[in-house]
Amino acid sequence: MQTRAARFTGGVHSDVGRDGLRTSFRTTVPAAAGCRTPAGRVPVTVLAADPISREGAVSQLRRHPEIELRKESETGPGTVALLISDTLDESVLTRLRRVVRSEGARAVLVVGTLREAELLEVVECGAGAIVWRHEATEHRLVQAVLAAARGDGDLPADLLGRLISQVGALHRTAAGRVGLPASGLSPREVDVLRLVAEGLDTGEIASKLSYSERTIKNVMHGLTTRLHLRNRAHAVAYALREGYI
Repeated sequence: MQTRAARFTGGVHSDVGRDGLRTSFRTTVPAAAGCRTPAGRVPVTVLAADPISREGAVSQLRRHPEIELRKESETGPGTVALLISDTLDESVLTRLRRVVRSEGARAVLVVGTLREAELLEVVECGAGAIVWRHEATEHRLVQAVLAAARGDGDLPADLLGRLISQVGALHRTAAGRVGLPASGLSPREVDVLRLVAEGLDTGEIASKLSYSERTIKNVMHGLTTRLHLRNRAHAVAYALREGYI
């Protein structure tokens, strides 16, 4: 017997169904206008590197009347993009950022493995739900898609525990740095500095992270001003010394 999912603001809710323990959390992001079609169905696009994965997910989702499947090219505001990948490489992250930031869609990531350092990147990119690939049953996929459409977050319990630990560690580290704001460096600032350290210029960084060049310049200006750093080289040196990159 499956347990009815709960909707709420703040806090953590765990429910147990046939797929085992699942933990859901409510985000503060309001549901996108027009997220559902006039018939009350959720428009969904399935994005996968291989056709077998895509067709498998499509065949599972098309049996549910509350979901309206759309072409890959129709990802945009009001849709939920289901991204499927074995691992999280830079191409997947770039696509995830583009889907959420440039195209305005909600995102569900189905992934085989996720390293510790990648979890915050996925959350910062805007993924509303994450599903382990080996747990991607029909019920689990539908649950994640509907949660993302509502503006809810949906993470496996083990990932939520890891996320809480990482955020706690970041806050403890930042709190111990005299004269620095409690937030330290944001994930976006770390992403930019990592690419600066690799020798990329503003245009290349903007392209790689799916931001505008103006945004990259604002990020660099903001962190160098806030932390009293002289230039990009000084900012990279600071990030390396403090263990951010």
